[in-house]
Amino acid sequence: MVRTRFAPSPTGYLHIGGARTALFCWAFAKQQGGSFILRIEDTDRERSTDASVQAILDGMNWLGLDYEGPYFQMHRLERYQAAVQQLLRDGQAYECYATREEIDALREQQRARGEKPRYDGRWRPENAQRLGLKALAGMKPVIRFRTPDSGEVTFNDLVKGPITVANAELDDLVIMRADGIPTYNFGVVIDDIDMQITHVVRGDDHVNNTPRQINIYKALGASLPLFAHLPMILGADGERLSKRHGAVSVMQYHEDGYLPEALNNYLARLGWSHGDDEKFSMAQLVEWFDLKHISKSPARFDPEKLGWLNQQYLKEGDDARLASLMQPFLERDGCALSDGPELPRVAALLKERVSTIEELADAAVYFYRALEPSAELRAQHYTAPLRPALTALHLQFADIEWSRANISAAMKTVVAEHKLKFPQLAMPLRVMVTGEPQTPSVDATLELVGREQVLARMARELVHFPG
Repeated sequence: MVRTRFAPSPTGYLHIGGARTALFCWAFAKQQGGSFILRIEDTDRERSTDASVQAILDGMNWLGLDYEGPYFQMHRLERYQAAVQQLLRDGQAYECYATREEIDALREQQRARGEKPRYDGRWRPENAQRLGLKALAGMKPVIRFRTPDSGEVTFNDLVKGPITVANAELDDLVIMRADGIPTYNFGVVIDDIDMQITHVVRGDDHVNNTPRQINIYKALGASLPLFAHLPMILGADGERLSKRHGAVSVMQYHEDGYLPEALNNYLARLGWSHGDDEKFSMAQLVEWFDLKHISKSPARFDPEKLGWLNQQYLKEGDDARLASLMQPFLERDGCALSDGPELPRVAALLKERVSTIEELADAAVYFYRALEPSAELRAQHYTAPLRPALTALHLQFADIEWSRANISAAMKTVVAEHKLKFPQLAMPLRVMVTGEPQTPSVDATLELVGREQVLARMARELVHFPG
């Protein structure tokens, strides 16, 4: 059975790159009828926080990526210790007592000679004996993995193709710190073995770690998973993705009013494709997803394209759901929803015109709170010749049965009687009632605002007309 995993470090929020990795791992496992595991790699005790763990869980849940777990590395320390002891017994690892100062000095000397900085294996047992090295009293050693002296590591990356690295290029990496906490390259291998991970799908910043990890798999006599390294995501300008490009927390997109299905859809298209399909459901993603169609080239994150896609989902969105998503934004803006029309009706009217839930809520404010037009809008749309027509319309509105059809009929009557064109009446009327120059169809808008509010707002604004 296919088993994939997403293994973030809880040292910050779940960002766009991590979310795409999680989505690809999830989709591949689902497509293959397998399992998707969430593992929190929390061995960086200085930087890992409970808040970051929660941010990761919140992001995964909002995106709808269900998982087995979560598992935490700090709950598995005994297992890592046991694996280290196995490697020590087999001569595949050794204790290293080199101090931080020694290692720093070694690297400076190597740089001065124009060499690649690397540990020189001085605490390998035979070298330590030859050099007469002695451990400092009371000093706890780190444990280093003994990298094979010769040969090479070759693996077929499912995205990048065959990759070969000579073992001579790899030094003896630390696999266990002096405090008994495993390093990344060791912990990840033990976890993937124990959790029977069949496919390691991750960002290509891990490509250089893979040969080291493969050597550890082999030393432990474990079967290798298949590896697929995803190309990085760049900003629209081709630079490394950063906050200025929109590389913020996944939950920031939630707070800004994006729909999770839109973000998932967009992330799926960052480096993977199914023909020319731009918009597709999570069910279609699972049906279509494979690793063969992941691009080898970096993807570019385009906030405008994400906004367009979110707009398409909003247009098709269920009005009741959109209303529930709008509600917190409106209440935060001081709107009393009980004083206005039913929110699903407002969502249905406005959803064609916006790109996010936040924009949808902003566009709905005037239904629940009178907005005073700016002086510029009044100066532009309030003219003396229009005052009689709008006064007459105010009187007509007071007498009609309140419906969209009757509102439209009353406006047409006034337009005819005062020899106006319809926009000449509709534009100032919009500004009077909504405080905005642009709204959906004016009769539909007024119907939802309600007779009492329309009459009150028109009366307030008529005094601002000259003449």
